[in-house]
Amino acid sequence: MTHLLLDLPPLGAAHFASIEDRVARLLGTRQDVVIMQGEALLPLEGAIRATAGPGTTALNVITGPYGRTFGDWLRDCGATVIDLTVPFHTAVTAAQVRDAFTEHPEIDFVSLVHAEAATGNTNPVAAIGEVARAHGALFYLDAVASIGAEPVLPDAWGVDLCVIGAQKAMGGPAGVSAVSVSERAWARMAANPRAPRRSYLSLLDWKERWIDGGRTALPHAPAQLEMLALEACVERIEVAGPETVMARHASAAAATRAGALALGGGLEPYVRDPAEAAPVATTLRAPGGTVASELVARALAADPAAPLAAGGGALAGEMIRVNHYGPASNPGTVRACLTALSTAMSDADLTVNLPAALEAAEKA
Repeated sequence: MTHLLLDLPPLGAAHFASIEDRVARLLGTRQDVVIMQGEALLPLEGAIRATAGPGTTALNVITGPYGRTFGDWLRDCGATVIDLTVPFHTAVTAAQVRDAFTEHPEIDFVSLVHAEAATGNTNPVAAIGEVARAHGALFYLDAVASIGAEPVLPDAWGVDLCVIGAQKAMGGPAGVSAVSVSERAWARMAANPRAPRRSYLSLLDWKERWIDGGRTALPHAPAQLEMLALEACVERIEVAGPETVMARHASAAAATRAGALALGGGLEPYVRDPAEAAPVATTLRAPGGTVASELVARALAADPAAPLAAGGGALAGEMIRVNHYGPASNPGTVRACLTALSTAMSDADLTVNLPAALEAAEKA
């Protein structure tokens, strides 16, 4: 039996390096880019464990569930963690970060999620980067959900560790991910006796065995199919143009927000300020007296293909998420989601206006 995905020639070092170079160009960075052979949690955890330890004082910004996870990892590394938590319906501000430095001048590490697909907010990374640079703190950024949906510019923003994944706005595979690493971050890792070594989590292993050797010999067999899929999705973005891809996401987000407001029935955006809403996915607050997960179940019964989900954990009762990212960042997706939600809300005896919602979405 033959198959297009089987019996492929091995992926060589030069090909692997060329994919890294294309990812670096997508990020507009001159930093080292390491493509790690696993889902984005691999470099997210690896980067924290490589750079944080008992001598670290970390400002951990929490605007969603991933920020909480980063705080747990930082504490497990022995770092002193100062959590800056803001309501999930909003974004953190540079002023709040600046105030944290004023209160705790010993902060030398900042962890932040750019866009929270789980809560639908996006944070002002450029402004926060200025604050972190002014205080000499290492800046760690989770850009997994934002890359492809909005600008991600680690060099311009002073980001020392920028982690991305391809499975959301890039429309690519989930099995590989990447991190850009500044010289300051490499130095912090080298000085950290607790940085993982000879480990799946180790970034230093990649530097010493791959980057320092001129990227001529891979340290182990790569995840070939995922690497080829990553190359294909980056090429697709290059051909369309990153600005075009980002515009599609912004358009889908604006249309979803406008359509939800016009639909009525008590449905409204979860993130109140449109400027703080992430273009990768739109979160909606379920009407009073309803349960978001139940409305989503009814909507999916009407249209199983609609990219709708209830919020995770405690948010399942109040939040509906429209995942209009990657190939789903198009008008048809928005119309399908609004139609399915209209059906679900009508079944719940709520008064809705689907024609008005579709018209508002089209105008937006």
